[in-house]
Amino acid sequence: MAEEEKDEAAPEPKKKSPIVLVAVLVLVGLLLAGGIAYFVSRMAAESVAAESADNSGRHSDPGVFIKLGDPKEGILVNVGGPRGGKYLKTGIVLEMNPGKKDNLTEAGTLKPEAETKILDITMQFLRSTKIEDFDATKQDDLKKQLKDLLNSELGAGSVYDVYITSFLLQ
Repeated sequence: MAEEEKDEAAPEPKKKSPIVLVAVLVLVGLLLAGGIAYFVSRMAAESVAAESADNSGRHSDPGVFIKLGDPKEGILVNVGGPRGGKYLKTGIVLEMNPGKKDNLTEAGTLKPEAETKILDITMQFLRSTKIEDFDATKQDDLKKQLKDLLNSELGAGSVYDVYITSFLLQ
């Protein structure tokens, strides 16, 4: 009888443990998640690289901000030629390249020579600009032209950007 019980128990096939099945599914899930994460991070890196290639003219380090003219009033200039009879009161802030030591002091202020050049160029530019060019839709063009003039006089890359903080034309 004991032998009969052993024979009946022996032919019974072994069942696979559900723990092994769960472990395999978890492993497959981790591999799938890792593959997706790799793909997403690679696509993000490619888009950042493409964006930085598009903005190659942009600077990466913060600039030094310099307000032109009187600290409270800004710049007051007659525009439109001698017979224009119009006055422009504007606040202009320049973002200067801190790496150009020939324009800035160690304290981050303009050297007197650079300040004189910047104010002279800015005043000449504003005085020679036609009244029609002071339209709000052309403000970006004015800023770009002024930036290009300043960079040509002070050295390429000296001025990162030009900001107009106030603008009153009478």
